[in-house]
Amino acid sequence: MAHAIRIHENGGPEVMKWEQVEVGDPGPGQIRIKATAAGLNYIDTYHRSGLYKLPLPLTIGMEGAGSVTAVGSGVTDIKVGDRVAYASAPLGSYAEERLMQADRCVVLPDGISDQQAAGMMLKGMTTEYLVRRTYQIKPGDTVLFHAAAGGVGLIFGQWAKALGATVIGTVGDAQKAELARAHGYDHVINYRTDNFVERVKEITGGAGLPVVYDGVGKDTWPASLDCLRPFGLMVSFGNASGPVPPFDVGMLAGKGSLYVTRPTLVTYTAKRADLVGSANALFDVVMSGKVKIEIKQTYAMKDAVKAHQDLEARKTTGSTLLVP
Repeated sequence: MAHAIRIHENGGPEVMKWEQVEVGDPGPGQIRIKATAAGLNYIDTYHRSGLYKLPLPLTIGMEGAGSVTAVGSGVTDIKVGDRVAYASAPLGSYAEERLMQADRCVVLPDGISDQQAAGMMLKGMTTEYLVRRTYQIKPGDTVLFHAAAGGVGLIFGQWAKALGATVIGTVGDAQKAELARAHGYDHVINYRTDNFVERVKEITGGAGLPVVYDGVGKDTWPASLDCLRPFGLMVSFGNASGPVPPFDVGMLAGKGSLYVTRPTLVTYTAKRADLVGSANALFDVVMSGKVKIEIKQTYAMKDAVKAHQDLEARKTTGSTLLVP
């Protein structure tokens, strides 16, 4: 039998257990995947803790890659032996083998390794919709991204730079600042020692920014609004420090008729055509060399508890894999 990380109650990392599971044969529209690697993402901690409520027991994980070992009826564009990757519900990538909806998977091109795919699908497609669809970055734009040394952050810095932007990032220490600079960021602000609102005003000559990308949430929300120019867009796509508290929408008027959006990858890839288009754009920018995917940490899948502890303690940078 295969093994998987199972959760029977919500809580801290210690609620995750390495258990035997029955996988079974794929049903109509499904494929069975033997995992090569799973990606670690901050959203996994929300599913584990119960911040995002899901039925229990549960195997978490939204991102993974592997080889197809069986195909259910009605599946025509994926075959046994194909290398595939995904970053989508249903959850369950923290597993040696699993069933997955075929229309939520994409076949990997020869130029993308399983490890690259497992470390970039969720983070890379998130970056794709952020820079190309939520706000279409144009040459000459100056943009701000919080948590620049994180998994999405390192991909974002490179992609935004390739699109012609001046890229500002925030980080929590000098080591992360160095890492961010090596991945496309023109200006890196240590939020522990510097006021990022003041630094943004210095960098922009007081003009402010057209867009702020914020996956941190509660801690960075109020000040991020003060970085925007009139009609600027606040993109709140995550909440690593906790959810954004309720706020008076009227404040957006006083700060310059601002816009706010709370996008999700699920919405941006809900249609098969959008999923494939997003994945192909990611593959193209990686194979072009404009964006490099570097796996910064690797853990045994059975050691997911330690991986979550390190992630929540902000000890990780970039992409992290869990390997069966």
